[in-house]
Amino acid sequence: MNITSAEFISSYADVQKCPPPDKPEFAFIGRSNVGKSSLINMVTNHKGLAKISTRPGKTQTINHFLINKEWYLVDLPGYGYANVSKSIRQGFGKIIDGYVMKRENLSCLFILIDCRLEPQKIDLSFINWVGGKGVPIGIIFTKSDKLSRNELAKNVKRFEKTLLEDWEELPPVFISSAEKKSGKDELLVFIKDTLTRLKNQ
Repeated sequence: MNITSAEFISSYADVQKCPPPDKPEFAFIGRSNVGKSSLINMVTNHKGLAKISTRPGKTQTINHFLINKEWYLVDLPGYGYANVSKSIRQGFGKIIDGYVMKRENLSCLFILIDCRLEPQKIDLSFINWVGGKGVPIGIIFTKSDKLSRNELAKNVKRFEKTLLEDWEELPPVFISSAEKKSGKDELLVFIKDTLTRLKNQ
């Protein structure tokens, strides 16, 4: 799939104000500083589409981008911010919960994981929570350029093994690096295949 157009549509904290659910949506979410904005910009080939910030909690709304006039890419608030107030963290929870539970055109929720870290409890809890709601998910390991090939394989395998303690089978897994622009083709093929399947239903 080639991305020929990427247009900012809306930014709301209330899911009820989001665009009509008339197109498939692929949403991206992750913890603080996991590289979400960089990944979105890399995948869409638009350097400034998602705003990059070193300040945790920068994304506080549900941001919709219309891709190729055909589907929405959604940039969601993160979870697990240690450096923002409790009330804001609770607000993030409400926004995420509202979107995940009420957005019927959500085709896949991509959960971003920093490949350099050991399995984090908050990531596993979030994956198990959305999985328990029946939400279709994919896992994207970010910052793969920061590790050697062996270290990367070891960390990914460890995460998958931990996940299989609760899951019968793994969701789709992708390895990415915004720095090296890797993982883009695999993600876009997955999205294209999903769009094709939805059209044929």
